[in-house]
Amino acid sequence: MRLARFLAVVIVTAFFAATAAAEEAGSLAELFRAVDPSVVEITTVQQVVADQGPARRVAAGSQGSGFLISSDGRIMTAAHVIQVADTITVKFVDGSEAPARVLASDPSSDVALIQAESVPAGVTPAQLGDSDAAAVGDQIFVIGAPYGIAHSLSVGHISARRAPNHLFGGFEKVELLQTDAAINQGNSGGPMFNMRGEVIGIVSHIFSTSGGFQGLGFVVTSNLAMKVLIDDPTAWTGLHGQVVDGPIAAALNIPQSAGILVEAVADGSLGSALGLHAGDLKATIAGEELTLGGDIILSVHGVRIGEPDFYEKIRSKRKALGADDSFEVTVLRGGNVIKLSKPLSVLAAKK
Repeated sequence: MRLARFLAVVIVTAFFAATAAAEEAGSLAELFRAVDPSVVEITTVQQVVADQGPARRVAAGSQGSGFLISSDGRIMTAAHVIQVADTITVKFVDGSEAPARVLASDPSSDVALIQAESVPAGVTPAQLGDSDAAAVGDQIFVIGAPYGIAHSLSVGHISARRAPNHLFGGFEKVELLQTDAAINQGNSGGPMFNMRGEVIGIVSHIFSTSGGFQGLGFVVTSNLAMKVLIDDPTAWTGLHGQVVDGPIAAALNIPQSAGILVEAVADGSLGSALGLHAGDLKATIAGEELTLGGDIILSVHGVRIGEPDFYEKIRSKRKALGADDSFEVTVLRGGNVIKLSKPLSVLAAKK
């Protein structure tokens, strides 16, 4: 009798578990169908240093993901997807494509806002949720184009909230959400949704020892994205580079403790309009892979690179500039220290 009762309990439990799983799967399928049209593929073309041949730089393409936040074509993505792009093309779920331009980009938090020239009729933008309300253990799902396979769904949970450190790259001190949902190359910039179909994060990067996904994915919170892209937008510099200091700064004869080595500059960006030069010579110094030959930024608006909180100081000074003021950068170029300066009105007209 006891065995019969036990088996009855097991069968009933299994039935309700299977029913709950089926309802959950149905709910997820419905959510996917509702929000998937807001997700886009992003294809970019940029100049990279040639590995061989007479050309020093050649055009190369890359892919990422993004999501529509307004019916007029504003799209959020990751900054590293578009930061040095000369051209950007957005592809919607119906297969239609449209060129896009950068409205704002904040590499320090790896989020960007672009504008598509057109949007297919009837596409509903994604809704941004409150990422502060997300908790460890919450189920989430990610939609993107891993390895170019568009509109792929992966499901997981929020594994942790993380403050950036040396494991996560050179980000500012902003909180990231960690997830076990599968993330691979091409997912960057895609949305992380909660189970209400709201975007609570933008896919940024993974931590991997193999180059593939190993259960450690990181997204930038939707609240931070709103702050630096909508509430107080960060200008698109179009620059890719790295801070060099210590032995590398000494090897490059930088006349101060640190500088930013300019390795790429996108066409149409603030950096391009200002006249910054990118390098075209690959080299390894003290174990670091660098692209040499370009400008080394020493200061911006009088704020020296490498001084405490220099990024935030530069950002504050930039925000305080009026339309009639000039944007000023001091660089080391060809062994000479020179100043580059352009009125903000001119730079804005060339964006």
